[in-house]
Amino acid sequence: MKKFFNQLFSDNNAINEKSVVGFMAFIMMILFAVADIITGFMGMSLLVNEFIFNAFLVLVLGSFAIGSIDKFTNKKYKSDESEDEPEA
Repeated sequence: MKKFFNQLFSDNNAINEKSVVGFMAFIMMILFAVADIITGFMGMSLLVNEFIFNAFLVLVLGSFAIGSIDKFTNKKYKSDESEDEPEA
């Protein structure tokens, strides 16, 4: 675990930090949903402020959208670079 965090905060890493944050927010949304279902079956209500759930929702959508845009932008940029190279 320590190695993962060292690699995560390193400047030269292969880990996409936006995806890590988005995945953690997604897990929190799933935990909220499961807790709401369990308390619903028990006849109690789970009071989750709507703005907290919406904050996790925006985090998930934002980080995965930005990660996807980066992925496609970098792919296009790399293909543009390969076209500029002269053939041997």
